[in-house]
Amino acid sequence: MTAIEKIESKLQRWPSLRHSIDGNTITVESDAADSFAVWLTENQSGFTVGFDGWHEEFEKEDEALETFAFGLSDDCRLKVIRRGNMDCAWIVQGKGDDGEWRGDSTTGLLLTPFWRRRNIVYRQNRIITESEQEEADRHPTAN
Repeated sequence: MTAIEKIESKLQRWPSLRHSIDGNTITVESDAADSFAVWLTENQSGFTVGFDGWHEEFEKEDEALETFAFGLSDDCRLKVIRRGNMDCAWIVQGKGDDGEWRGDSTTGLLLTPFWRRRNIVYRQNRIITESEQEEADRHPTAN
């Protein structure tokens, strides 16, 4: 079973969730203005997982799948740096045990309208909640 097939199988738990497959990429569409799209691409050298403009390369399928699921969870959020009305940088943040958000990885554009006012917005998906993850951890074959 490919990574895309595994994701598609898991997404059956949320039938109202919009997702699409285009060649070797699966994308879960954002459903609210303060959320973000999550996508995974399978390629010859491994996998690329992305949240809006942020992306990271993975060699191992399990790491890519974990990151994909993390992007759909309420333990993840994107800190988006905007210049004017343009998104310029994306910082993936995770919630620590103390409940504080910590930056993990950043993707940014090389050319940005630096002369425009800097603005920060936060985007978050709340598809996989902490209680759902705990249930999945207790019953891994039920997923």
